[in-house]
Amino acid sequence: MSQVWETEPRATAQVRFADDRTFEGPAGTPLSAFIEAAYPQAEPPFAAALVNGELRELTYEITTDVSVTPLNTNTNDGMRIYHRSVMFLFIVAVHELFPQARVKIDHSVTLGGVFCQIAGDTLFTQADVDAIEQRMREIVEAGEPIRKVRIPVEEAKRIFAEQGYDDKVRLLRFRDGAEVTLYQLRGVSDYFYGAMMPNTEALRWFQLELYPPGVILRLPQRQEPTTLPPHRDYPKLMRVFREYGHWLNILGMDTVGSLNEAVENGSIREAIFIAEALHEKRISQIADEIATRSDQVRLVLIAGPSSSGKTTFARRLAIQLIVDGLHPFALGLDDYFVDRELTPRDASGNYDFESLHAINLDLFNEQLLSLMAGEPVRLAKYNFHTGRSEWGDTVQLSPDAVIIVEGIHGLNPNLVPKIPPENIYRVYVSALTQLNIDHHNRVPTTDNRLLRRIVRDAQFRGYSARDTIQRWESVRRGEEENIFPYQENADIMFNSALAYELAVLKPFAEPLLLRVPHGSLEAVEARRLTGFLRWVRPCTPEFVPDNSLLREFVGGSILHDFKF
Repeated sequence: MSQVWETEPRATAQVRFADDRTFEGPAGTPLSAFIEAAYPQAEPPFAAALVNGELRELTYEITTDVSVTPLNTNTNDGMRIYHRSVMFLFIVAVHELFPQARVKIDHSVTLGGVFCQIAGDTLFTQADVDAIEQRMREIVEAGEPIRKVRIPVEEAKRIFAEQGYDDKVRLLRFRDGAEVTLYQLRGVSDYFYGAMMPNTEALRWFQLELYPPGVILRLPQRQEPTTLPPHRDYPKLMRVFREYGHWLNILGMDTVGSLNEAVENGSIREAIFIAEALHEKRISQIADEIATRSDQVRLVLIAGPSSSGKTTFARRLAIQLIVDGLHPFALGLDDYFVDRELTPRDASGNYDFESLHAINLDLFNEQLLSLMAGEPVRLAKYNFHTGRSEWGDTVQLSPDAVIIVEGIHGLNPNLVPKIPPENIYRVYVSALTQLNIDHHNRVPTTDNRLLRRIVRDAQFRGYSARDTIQRWESVRRGEEENIFPYQENADIMFNSALAYELAVLKPFAEPLLLRVPHGSLEAVEARRLTGFLRWVRPCTPEFVPDNSLLREFVGGSILHDFKF
């Protein structure tokens, strides 16, 4: 018998959740209503959902039967939406209390929120900051709606010109399409890259802190989405961000809009040369500082998160040390892994190769001390095929040799407990990007590094963008455990970000991201990244010097085979 029969059109839509529960409501009902019915009084709050594998805001109207996976703020996408919405709340509160002021969401604060600057006629006081926070909480208490509208690009330009946001006007010059999506809260219209919460009701976890010359907007992290992390000051990191802001002023390039202008008018070549010269000057300064302490410093430890360009930095630093009359020697930390069966395991029972105790610390310290003493040493060599430690070449270093070790544990004092502190110089390397889309839409440093890694993994390791995105969560977890807590231990920090790099990375990264299979979990992240890259005008790598840190990712590095 036939399994098909005629029926009447249905005026309802069904939502099926991952636990197989199904809810039904009138077609056109917002997604939030279904989620509230399925998960009443949820904590932490939901911020969005995957609808048939696509990221949708809670205001999205359900018109047909769908499968839904709600995303609360303990997910990456959910917390991004929460942060973005609180930033909009902050901008609106400043606008209402200080109409002539202009907010700039500048850069992240490690595991703690974002640093913001408020440009106006007066320097903000603690009383001003308290008033802004109080107004934010009043808006939260009122549960004000955050509306999403589509308007013509030309109208958006007019709105932003009237508000004095020239950065947004500049950005919209390069907008593809006739319309743009804006968000509105209490009469303030703004553009934001990415989804928003439907209203202010859930935006309860934040705090403002006066941090001259600006303000820190403290925000929760997805691991504990309903509490604020303990306050920690990062003075060295903040100085690096300010230094990079100075570099961007030299380049006349502080947003994607200004980068696009440089690509369009042909001045990108000069911008590349200046950005690279700033890198070279900083590396030279670091080498000179090590040289001035060469009577004591015998060991340089380099650490930083994934895709920061540590390998190229180490080689360029070595060249500058040679110029200063020193003899650098590279020692591979990976050669000191313990035998595989002795490797610690993580909570899932897998080998944890990023654990400090995956290193044979006793042997590593013993050989370092012998090398520094000028004794002949038969170095360890790790056989990755057998998973066992073997013996390598015998070396003996000269009295003016400087040992350079690159690895994730370089800033952890427990790596070299037997080495006198005065003999060590620690360098933290990371791509601390400050080139934002505009003054209200920052580019997270992790996005910059992820794009680098996607390109490098495809170029040199045979991994697809989907493979890299799958591994990224584990990579970031290792960074949060083994690198970020120790970054202020560095003697110096080097910002490996290059103001022009998004334009060069785009033609490499975009095709890789478009190949991520539709419907996969990784496709949501790929779509987010491609959406961001659509704002960037592409630039060929022909003007990128062959010793640039960027060459470590896009290929063509002259330092690839450099040995020291």
